[in-house]
Amino acid sequence: DPQQIELATASKRKLRRFIVIDEVVDKLYGSKVREYFEENNVQHKILALPTTEETKSMDLVLNILHEVQNFSLDRRTEPIIAIGGGVCLDIVGLAASLYRRRTPYIRVPTTLLSYVDASVGAKNGVNFLQCKNKLGGYTPPVASFLDRSFIQSIPRRHISNGLGEILKMALMKHKGLFDLLKNHGKYLLDTKFQSCNGFADHRDAALQTTRIAIETMLEELAPNLWEDDLDRLVDFGHLISPELEMRVLPSLMHGEAVNVDMAFMTYVAHARGLLDAEEKEQILQCMQGLELPVWHSGCSWALIQRALRERLKHSGGQPRMPLPTGLGVADIFNDTSEETLERAYELWVKD
Repeated sequence: DPQQIELATASKRKLRRFIVIDEVVDKLYGSKVREYFEENNVQHKILALPTTEETKSMDLVLNILHEVQNFSLDRRTEPIIAIGGGVCLDIVGLAASLYRRRTPYIRVPTTLLSYVDASVGAKNGVNFLQCKNKLGGYTPPVASFLDRSFIQSIPRRHISNGLGEILKMALMKHKGLFDLLKNHGKYLLDTKFQSCNGFADHRDAALQTTRIAIETMLEELAPNLWEDDLDRLVDFGHLISPELEMRVLPSLMHGEAVNVDMAFMTYVAHARGLLDAEEKEQILQCMQGLELPVWHSGCSWALIQRALRERLKHSGGQPRMPLPTGLGVADIFNDTSEETLERAYELWVKD
């Protein structure tokens, strides 16, 4: 809003910012963040917190809100800034949505997963009663600032973890993105998604991959930001994974749990005749090339049944199961029989 910008810049009051940063990110980049605000003469408060799935709770939200209250924000002109992975962005988003009913906030993702997933859309939330994101809301940020240089300092496994969510969009919506991952996956892992000169064979695979992933995610989310329509292709990999991820914490990261779910659903699609054997193998080989798990011992038949029952509770009594119908194309199905699921499970475990 030009009028608000004019008011903010014309004001004699010193610019002020409240920043929540993941404590690991703070150790790596905190000094640069502080230097930036000091050089720009911005009064600031930086709150470094442990933001993990285990700490993703209402207690941490309230902790943030106590500090926000002490800092005394102007809720119209002083957005809260979240710098961290998806958990950090989710927690801060919920805190901002609660403070004075809605305080603007900015997302700065620092992991590949949060770069292509949590930075996009309106959702925020915390875990509750051992259920993933059981408390939350829909409050989009005023901005997301995307900087791939953060990704160079995260471990290889975390990059693989983010590739799980990128592969989701490739399988659901974009054969070209699938081909990029299949052909350049190892290179992206080796170079940690940095744009490198002198690799003509790979062009700028990092930029292409992240851009297509975010654009396809936006195509799906933007017309349905508040999930009025429950038929969502972006739910692929998210039918069984919430139950699995919480059950085996901390052995699987979010993108890894999503990929285990996607691997099983690939077998379901094959059992239904939606994918031929070669397409199924191409998907599994791509997953393994991205160093993602295609099976986990915690994903028992009983857990799958429980997860799908839970799915029915919050999807209007229908499973609304997204399944690939080829490479880069998909549809939503409500008629997958128990027999087909069990046959797919037995083949998956055997393989």
